Amino acid sequence: MRIQTIDTGFFKLDGGAMFGVVPKSMWQNINPPDENNMCTWAMRCLLVEDGNRLILIDNGIGNKQEAKFFNHYFLHGDASLKKSLHAAGVDFSDITDVLLTHLHFDHCGGSINKDADGKLSTAFPNATYWSHQDHWKWATEPNPREKASFLKENIIPIQESGQLQFVADHGQFSNNINIRFSSGHTDHMMLPIIKFKEEKIAFCADLIPSSGHMGLAYVMAYDTRPLLSMSEKADFLSTAMQENWTLFFEHDPKVECAKIIAGEKGVKIASTHLLADLT
Repeated sequence: MRIQTIDTGFFKLDGGAMFGVVPKSMWQNINPPDENNMCTWAMRCLLVEDGNRLILIDNGIGNKQEAKFFNHYFLHGDASLKKSLHAAGVDFSDITDVLLTHLHFDHCGGSINKDADGKLSTAFPNATYWSHQDHWKWATEPNPREKASFLKENIIPIQESGQLQFVADHGQFSNNINIRFSSGHTDHMMLPIIKFKEEKIAFCADLIPSSGHMGLAYVMAYDTRPLLSMSEKADFLSTAMQENWTLFFEHDPKVECAKIIAGEKGVKIASTHLLADLT
């Protein structure tokens, strides 16, 4: 079994939106904002070789949108999906499975390419794309709050290609990957829990986007059901401590992985490390 980080670059989002009701005086030291109150965030994905399957978990924002769209998010950094896959010795055609935790544009934008004529096609021609049936319906019939995050050009071509399948509710995805479901951020977001050597690596997606979101009140304003997010996070972190999981952060600009312990005021970070330290 092989597991590797796939970096797809950085973008910026409003700090207040990312930390919700937590005052800026408390979060600004966690991720210092710029003069426009924007903070830098990673778009960190995961490549898992499990048996004869080569699984990519999320794929970043992609590059097919117009400049006007990207100007809102200040994309920066040298990494890209293509560069990182090639650095891992992998081509787009080698991927057998694309597991999309959810269909917000910064998690699934790399799923679809657009050619010079504007034609859309799947970026991973030999892969099965995986979503959850309830989340797919949620994304393709979006509520007003999330409509701007569910871009049809990222989603509909997957179904039209015939490459779409849905993860079963029992959550067993592969020999070494089990899925937990979370519906506070968006309906039926998938959180892969990966058995690797003697470890369990939890892909936190947007339940816990960064190491700065350990506190239960640190819930994004983007979440559709913030009280449910808090409950789901409490349960997730409790299990993570009991089973000594390694947490893998998709959006933390500096910290890839962490171990957690109980502190006087709740969960706290015990140690941080690179995913490569486990391989």
